Amino acid sequence: MTVPAPPRPGARSGLRRWSADTFAALAEPNYRRYFAGQAVSFIGTWMQLVAQAWLVLELTGSATWVGLVLAAQTLPVLLVGPYGGLVADRADKRRLLVALQLVMAGLAGALAVLTLTGTVALWHVLLLAAALGVTDAFEKPARQAFVIEIVGPDTLRNAVSLNSVMVNVARVVGPALAGLIIAAGGIGLCFALNAASYLPIAWLLLRLDAARLRPAPPQPHERGQVRAGLAYVRREPMLAVPLLMMAVMGCLTYEFPVTLPVLAKETFAGDSRTYGFMTAAMAVGSVVGGLWTAARGRTGIATLVRGALLFGALVLATALAPTVELAMLLLVGVGAASVSVMARGNATLQLHADPAMRGRVMALWLVAFLGTTPLGGPLAGWVAATFGPRWGLVLGALGCLLAAAIGAVALRRLPARAPATRA
Repeated sequence: MTVPAPPRPGARSGLRRWSADTFAALAEPNYRRYFAGQAVSFIGTWMQLVAQAWLVLELTGSATWVGLVLAAQTLPVLLVGPYGGLVADRADKRRLLVALQLVMAGLAGALAVLTLTGTVALWHVLLLAAALGVTDAFEKPARQAFVIEIVGPDTLRNAVSLNSVMVNVARVVGPALAGLIIAAGGIGLCFALNAASYLPIAWLLLRLDAARLRPAPPQPHERGQVRAGLAYVRREPMLAVPLLMMAVMGCLTYEFPVTLPVLAKETFAGDSRTYGFMTAAMAVGSVVGGLWTAARGRTGIATLVRGALLFGALVLATALAPTVELAMLLLVGVGAASVSVMARGNATLQLHADPAMRGRVMALWLVAFLGTTPLGGPLAGWVAATFGPRWGLVLGALGCLLAAAIGAVALRRLPARAPATRA
């Protein structure tokens, strides 16, 4: 019997170094608690999104209403997001996040009760979706700005990348669980479980070791602080340029929920399973890209330019793919590039933002990424419907190239004091 040779010491040490680099932020006890709570909450959030869409379809039989309910939930980020960032700058972020988790648990719980009792109506869903969107507009800037207070600047990019991995794992697990739960216990049970999923993160936030946090001093209440935040970003190219790049890509490129279903059905003559496989391919790539970015990488405008170029090239190649198999393979790369660009852009902003302004800066990041969806989604849909599904992806590739051009022009004008940094 042949006994396999043990791993070489060099291989073991290399694996340990890779693991330490990839999961560096998890060495911080506070981040481990925060990460665990967020993982549960994100799975619940994806479960609710699937259940909500299914409920609207049952109530109306209309895909248009599904889109309108989603718009009602995302539009508040565009409308009140900057005010949410201001509140994050004024408040103790940990206490604010605990309060907002409880509010979101209440909203999901209300929808669960209405659904389980058979009294739910479309206007209930619209109203609660809008209320959840308003809450998100305050919760997301606080959550984004709180990460650096947990881990500090040295491992911020790593923490942001690991968070992206967690979101994409939840994007696979949550909908799968929702399908099983809807079949076994009904739509209302998904809403009830999502309501419960907010409680662990609230409890774990309360259990964080306050002595290890690095809180930014809460800002006093003054007039014109939202305008002051906008003026601050305009004065700082290391903030304004990444935000403008993300606004362009957020509007034109990150519209895959609009373009991929049409590509699957009309270009490749597929069905819902084809679209599911395409989405899964992107999710797998997102996890791989998030882990790679967590282990190594740089922040700064130059890296965003290179990332946008690679992202655009992969989206364009997907648009030109002659077979669905090749398209799925390329979508793995698209998912990896998309997460890498998001993580690096997020970390670049947080590292260069004044702590007193970080909440407002991250609110603008969310406006650039999520708040542009009500504008870009219909545009991508119109292009795909008018010129063909492939052209919807070509539009996304052009968005990446335009964003890269904006960053490249800015780099030529920036002083040499702002090189890319490792984080």
